[in-house]
Amino acid sequence: MKSGKSTLAAWLHRLGAEDLEQVLAARPDAVSPPEPRSVSELAERLQRPGSVALALPRLTLPALQAAEALAALSAPTSREALTDLLDATVDETARGLEAALQTLSTYALVWPDGEGTLRMATPLRQAWDTPLGLDQPLATLLKDTTSEELRRMLTALGVRPPGTKPQRLASLVEHHSDPARVAAVVARAPAETRKLLERKADPAYRPQAFVLFGGQSTPDTGAHWALERGLLVQGRYGYGPVRMPAEVALALRGPGWHAPFDATPPVTPLVPVSPAEVDSEASAAATAFAAHAASVLSVCATTPPARLKSGGVGTRELARIGKAARCEEPVVRLTLETAYKAGLMARDGDRVATTDAYDTWAESEPAERLPVLLHAWWALGLTPTQARDNDDKALPALAATPSCAGCLHARKGLLTAASLLPAGQGAKNAAELGPLGHWSRPLAEALPQDATPFATVIREAELLGILARGALSPIGAALLADSTEELADACHRLLPTATTTARFGSDLTAVVTGTPAARLVTLLDSVADRETSGTASLWRFSPASLRRALDAGHSPDSIEADLAAVAAGPLPQPLSYLITDTARSHGRIRIASAACVIHGEEPALLSEIAIHRKLSGLGLRHLAPTVLVSRTPLEKTLAALRNEGYAPVAETTDGTVRVERLRSPRATAPVPPPRRAVSRPSTSSRTTATPKQAEPAELATRLAGAPLAHPAPDPGNSIPFATDTEEIIAGYAPHIPHADVRQLAHAVDSGTAVTIEYVATTGSRTIRTVSGLDLDPPYLYAWCHLRDAERVFTLSRIHGVMPPA
Repeated sequence: MKSGKSTLAAWLHRLGAEDLEQVLAARPDAVSPPEPRSVSELAERLQRPGSVALALPRLTLPALQAAEALAALSAPTSREALTDLLDATVDETARGLEAALQTLSTYALVWPDGEGTLRMATPLRQAWDTPLGLDQPLATLLKDTTSEELRRMLTALGVRPPGTKPQRLASLVEHHSDPARVAAVVARAPAETRKLLERKADPAYRPQAFVLFGGQSTPDTGAHWALERGLLVQGRYGYGPVRMPAEVALALRGPGWHAPFDATPPVTPLVPVSPAEVDSEASAAATAFAAHAASVLSVCATTPPARLKSGGVGTRELARIGKAARCEEPVVRLTLETAYKAGLMARDGDRVATTDAYDTWAESEPAERLPVLLHAWWALGLTPTQARDNDDKALPALAATPSCAGCLHARKGLLTAASLLPAGQGAKNAAELGPLGHWSRPLAEALPQDATPFATVIREAELLGILARGALSPIGAALLADSTEELADACHRLLPTATTTARFGSDLTAVVTGTPAARLVTLLDSVADRETSGTASLWRFSPASLRRALDAGHSPDSIEADLAAVAAGPLPQPLSYLITDTARSHGRIRIASAACVIHGEEPALLSEIAIHRKLSGLGLRHLAPTVLVSRTPLEKTLAALRNEGYAPVAETTDGTVRVERLRSPRATAPVPPPRRAVSRPSTSSRTTATPKQAEPAELATRLAGAPLAHPAPDPGNSIPFATDTEEIIAGYAPHIPHADVRQLAHAVDSGTAVTIEYVATTGSRTIRTVSGLDLDPPYLYAWCHLRDAERVFTLSRIHGVMPPA
């Protein structure tokens, strides 16, 4: 049997440019810069365990079930064997199996070879410890068995043993591969043995996980008879658990047992729904969220939320923001997380403050604001509205908590499921889209608090107007298609323009329907208190709110003129009276700020100090003939007066003269010099973004015309490395193939992030995304995203490289 890599490379080499383009589009991580130069290098990348792990969550349930069945059959295997195991013989299931195999081939996880059998990527087989509850095949379990032990097994079965060990093993495998022969042998077994074998063959059976270290394990009652005949296998000298070969388990399950295979999606109760109804509900939800988001971020721009010491934003701050913005906590959570992801907010010390990008966002129309938050939600690695047991990190993204790819796949699975509904039909209840979403993405994250699949994600999609009336809205369709232009068009069509006028009532309120414009919000927030927001927002005027505007420097005439400019009609008389009455009492009492007070019994001396040129920087001002106030703190004022020849004394808080005693200075402890380390990269360089990739069609055409394999660099044979960086890394990192060497060298030279598999001195393996790489053989200095700190890696301990997820 050929190795998986060469077989996959040969299959890829036989594909046309169009089919190869589909593979490249389905597995974009395998073609990240530097692009593969041959299909052999492409096959090497496609079979990285990390790359296969990224592809698995995108599979539908039937494709995943077909892959598990192939793993249980120990591919390569025939299509007929797979069809029989899945019972995919009738038209509907046969078409489902064909579609599942086509999906697996598109992802280059399973492919047909020239002999009519199906092969699969080795890392895909390793995704299951016991696929379908089946252990390893007999040939694998008995590979360390002696020839004499094989002879005794064959003799006990009544089979004449051949002469060599390989022949004996092949003979035993052939015997146990025939279900009829296995059934006949088991029929002659003692009752205890038959009971034990039936229990171990049950698909629901799971062996005990507890094993005594360093000791022999005692076989179950009745196991000895089965061990003598190879129906069960145990390690040499009685060590290890008693295991049942896959061939024996399948034979005992009988011809009527088949692996589960859900070829068709689950039935979702549907109701008729017109596109106009979907648009109407999506418009209402999207408009309300856009208005709420503007209110939440406006509150945060005025008073940035504080971060807890453990990270994130606590529930107390969330409640404060929700009360000020007049919206519910889930909306606050969703707004803050998406705004942070979109760069509208950033961590600033112990707070989360709005950025310059927020100012531009706030000035734009609602149809331009919403896509920014929608794109951020689509890429979020968490569910913001999810209720958490640990409220210390109520908003984990703001606490730099690692993302979860399962949430991304949950969103895509949900929207894919909604797109499968017939035209003009919607789910009777949006929650009933959950099972269909699970069928589309069975490996997507399941949240423990969800009573039905994807309940939290469905709720978020409804809040954003992505799902409406149980169907996919135009906004959701544009997100699923990953089309920025379609999303912009859908938002402009569904969201109204910002409202620039308000209706003022005689009850001292101002009402704005729709989403208020940024300038209108700024004006009304400065003179009134917001009470509600959403599809209609309400502000209420009071003496306190108008006094706030007067304190900010506005005059009563300017306030009335500004309000009249945005009023849909004349200003009500009660509002004009309130402005006039509040302005009349404003400023009747004044309070001056002072850092310290200078007083004495000689008015002439204080007048001299007040007009002294060299003391003008103190900010002195007369409050009385014998009292001066200074804007400069006491110690600096005292020193300045003494420098000019005056002899002031300082007072304590109770008015007595302060006695000053000089203390001898003490040296501080020396600060040790910092260790050598790579400087912390900027925020942009610490992201996991990769350079722009080549178009799949262009790269597919190039690879289709390229040779099967590109000659590996070998300076001894006059085949040089492409760059000096590649040559250095290849010399110090012997455990990684040349494709990984190229990827790591590209990350060093281009300054982009990369993911490495690293083996520490303790032998533990970790997966780390690193950026800001600085090569200093035999070490690699980098910023580690896992530890959020600078780290030094030994090149020889790097065992794998791939682009960041």
